[in-house]
Amino acid sequence: ERMIDLKVEDYMSMPIVVDEKTSVYDGIVSLFVNDVGTIFIVKEQGLLEGVVSRKDMLKMAIGKADINQLPVGVIMTRMPNIIITYPEESLWIAARKLIEHQIDGLPVVKRREDGALEIVGRLTKTNITRAFVDLGAGNVSE
Repeated sequence: ERMIDLKVEDYMSMPIVVDEKTSVYDGIVSLFVNDVGTIFIVKEQGLLEGVVSRKDMLKMAIGKADINQLPVGVIMTRMPNIIITYPEESLWIAARKLIEHQIDGLPVVKRREDGALEIVGRLTKTNITRAFVDLGAGNVSE
């Protein structure tokens, strides 16, 4: 019951974001430097435009594409194919999304008045594990 009451905003991390014109090579560097499995592609004002996973990057790196010239915008997954979560959403529901869609991370977004999605965080399996450990250790207040 307490797991259902936990909110995404209490466990989310900082998102790793790049512009869609960033090269695949630089995207790979961002993945490794920040030790993440997914980077988010944003346009002006931090608006979510796409998602690129390490699998997407690997496909390009082992292919014949020039990853120094190829922008991540070409290989990113775009809306409406991006699974998202919101800061106020139950951590349990977000965890279900990760499992059901077999993905490593979710962009945490806030919907603006104009309908655009502003990225405010990321939620990963590691964040979920931290919550589980906190629950087991009794570090979550009721």
